[in-house]
Amino acid sequence: MHGCSSSTPAPKPLKYRAVGPSPQVLAVYEAWFGHPAHISVGYSSHDPNVIRDQIRHAKQMGISGFVVDWYGDREPFIDRSYQLMQEAAGKENFKVAMMYDETDQDDGATDEAIADFTMFRDTYLSDKAPGHQAYLTYDGRPVIFIFPKGMHTDWSKVRAVVEKWKPAPLLIYENAPGADASAFDGFYAWINPGPAGWAANGSNWGSQYLTHFYQTMKNKYPDKIIVGGAWAVFNDSKASWGLNRHISARCGQTYKDTFNFWHKFFPADQTIPFMLVETWNDYEEGTAVERGIPSCGPGKPAPVPLSSAAMLSHPGKQ
Repeated sequence: MHGCSSSTPAPKPLKYRAVGPSPQVLAVYEAWFGHPAHISVGYSSHDPNVIRDQIRHAKQMGISGFVVDWYGDREPFIDRSYQLMQEAAGKENFKVAMMYDETDQDDGATDEAIADFTMFRDTYLSDKAPGHQAYLTYDGRPVIFIFPKGMHTDWSKVRAVVEKWKPAPLLIYENAPGADASAFDGFYAWINPGPAGWAANGSNWGSQYLTHFYQTMKNKYPDKIIVGGAWAVFNDSKASWGLNRHISARCGQTYKDTFNFWHKFFPADQTIPFMLVETWNDYEEGTAVERGIPSCGPGKPAPVPLSSAAMLSHPGKQ
């Protein structure tokens, strides 16, 4: 066929890549334990000694920073937890970032987000804020994660406000981009069984979801920050909001598979900048890795290093 070609154009190189040879490993941190609305896990998120020990433990497991859920002034308990975490991170050579939990209210969601972001900047990102030097940055810009709830926020308006910050933050949203992709600098994968839905035996661990996420980011959004997602297990039976949803640990294989899945789509010279472990300590949805990755052996869960050189260099050979 004259003048036609069936070859597929090569994908564009990633605009944002890892600073080193592997993604920087972060973990989502829930800061609400000790509050009466949540289950007891044996410690308080307001205990500085607990926070210090968690940071040191996470570093031993290959995690370089916590991404802490934060609700603005809607949750004063969690705000105090974040303050303590940032102060501790500043003393322990550890990173901390905020994951903004969007309000589920439809009235005033955008104004509330703008007010919350402004509060966070003034309280935690200023040069006078204790531990401000520990805040996670990329190319000198603070990284802010967003967890959608009510889906009523006009993020383009929020973006227009935070673009005036010096430096302007990088906004990272959940899942593959949608119609409002231009409002965000990047996207992170989140625990999801994929289009087949939740299996009663937990066998749908997320391979289809991660395939769609990474393929979409590689082919359509190589100019955005790609944050991979890794999870070990899911079981929301202890959560007051639980729906009896499960992802099986598969003797630790679920963690290894999700952690290494990005390798299937990106060559060695196109390393994604971040990997987000989901989660460090969400015991209500059963995703915590704080006490180790579930295994099928006798005794307690195995304290598997979450970002060992072997797992990063030789995916699928564990």
